[in-house]
Amino acid sequence: FKLPSDSFKYLGWCDIEEHDVRGNQLRCPRVREGPPEEELFFRREEHTLKKRKQVTDTEKWEKRLQENWENCAELNLSFQDLGDVYQVENFKRILRRLIRVEKLWLVDNSLTDLSAIRLPRCRELNVNKNHFRSFKQLPKIPQIQHLSLAENNIMTLSGISDFRHTPLESLILKRNPCEFQEKYRQLVFSSLPNLKMLDGIPKLPEDCSPPDIRFFYKMCTIL
Repeated sequence: FKLPSDSFKYLGWCDIEEHDVRGNQLRCPRVREGPPEEELFFRREEHTLKKRKQVTDTEKWEKRLQENWENCAELNLSFQDLGDVYQVENFKRILRRLIRVEKLWLVDNSLTDLSAIRLPRCRELNVNKNHFRSFKQLPKIPQIQHLSLAENNIMTLSGISDFRHTPLESLILKRNPCEFQEKYRQLVFSSLPNLKMLDGIPKLPEDCSPPDIRFFYKMCTIL
């Protein structure tokens, strides 16, 4: 049986009439963009989408002003259930407008690649429980201080040195395959000298890279 809310699953908050709530006033907005009516017909889901009226350029501009994502300083876009490509594209459209966001949560959204997104003021980013496989797939975050990547699928530490020139202080990589790499903590701290905390544990003396011992292997020991 369908839930009572099924008929609203493609309805965004800005499509609801007679309210003046703006995007930067929402705590946890849902990103919704439905497929065209033709596809809904073949899915037998045409009941889930209201009859679309012709939208004028003025109405499009008013909707853009109402969204007002540019003024968001903190935003939680977690658990979006982005099941359709239309929703993913609408989600990325909103991310491109977050030019002032400082704290952003994108937990459990099945995200795979945000490399085309730039978040120029973001200091804290939480992308736990997504499907990132590489640091190269993360958005551009030049001001990042706290980055959480727990429970993704990052295989190696390749690309982590790109954060060397950022003010990154805290990094969480728990439950990623790269966590099982030999000398994992030493490799992370050697790539990020300014990092203060990894996986919730402060930098320890043993996390510093030991001196290169390859020279000693070339020596012959006489007993």
